[in-house]
Amino acid sequence: MMSSEPPVARIGSIWQQRIGSLREYDVVQDGNIFGANLLKGSLFSSEQAGAFHLLTSLQEDYFGRPFNEVFSGDETENEAGRSFVIRSRHPVNRNRIDPGKYLEAFIHDLTLVRGIGDVTGKRLNARGYRTLDDLSRHPRFQAAAAAVLRQIRNPVSSEVMELIGRRHSRSHPLAMGAASLHEPEDFLFLDIETLGLFSRPVILIGVGMIDGQHLEINQYLLREITEEPAALVAALSHLPDERPALVTYNGKAFDLPYLQDRLAYYGLGTINAAAHFDLLHFARARWRGRFPSLRLTSLEKELFGVERHGDVPGQMVPEFYETYQKTGNCGPLVPIVEHNRQDVLSLARLFFQLIGEMYGS
Repeated sequence: MMSSEPPVARIGSIWQQRIGSLREYDVVQDGNIFGANLLKGSLFSSEQAGAFHLLTSLQEDYFGRPFNEVFSGDETENEAGRSFVIRSRHPVNRNRIDPGKYLEAFIHDLTLVRGIGDVTGKRLNARGYRTLDDLSRHPRFQAAAAAVLRQIRNPVSSEVMELIGRRHSRSHPLAMGAASLHEPEDFLFLDIETLGLFSRPVILIGVGMIDGQHLEINQYLLREITEEPAALVAALSHLPDERPALVTYNGKAFDLPYLQDRLAYYGLGTINAAAHFDLLHFARARWRGRFPSLRLTSLEKELFGVERHGDVPGQMVPEFYETYQKTGNCGPLVPIVEHNRQDVLSLARLFFQLIGEMYGS
């Protein structure tokens, strides 16, 4: 990521004044699923009531406690300014894909060649064309097969995933298999908390990196809105220089374009990643119909037995942050930080769970 200009304090001041009008969700009666606004986002009335009760309790519990007592972290500085980072370390069970097995599965899929579908593929198999190498000698398909072989023999994960997405789907097991083209240290597990759905400040960026059998999580929490540019630069500096890859949940639709928009707002360049594994798409393909919900919080409960207590609904993060800004009470930030940390940890665990289910341990 390229960076250039330092933050402008005036921008943060303007946003601090506007936080009070950021509500972007509707409240509907419990059970009224037809009242939910799918675009704007909705909360059931009991969820909102519970969140307000939590907010009150947090203000009472943390009254008078200074920021540095509530959050154990460090101040960091870069060319865009200062930011605050909270670090944690968590064990993870890593599953890996054997690159040789992945290549074997890839070269046996004749339908990766333009013009070949399932029916034609079966006919070619019956005639002795069982691999892409065999097909590279076919009078009609040899050129197209050779092009696919060149791509896999000098693989770039993003290009391989694009090829698979064109011929199959972006959630096909071969697309997840492109993870075998990376080392574990290449992956950046990313989740953000924002003050809204569109073009509003990011107040917390959680990034996870693999270190041996552990996930190192760095959370860049804004003490003031003016720290957003520095937090953006600091968080994204963790992307590896070689073969970087992002792992998100619904990140292609939300996290990545949102961050790109905020970077552009400050003139801080763009995010460059060799591949982007959006686990929402793989989860839909793998578990739709098996679990009642495919939200990350639901999957972590079903798969890993994670039960969240005192969690803040994502839609109400702006209101919790506003309370912190107005009162200086750090309590409302606590569930936001815990929510984000658990999201990043569950994201990594889900990634390795999918690899294990699709390709074995």
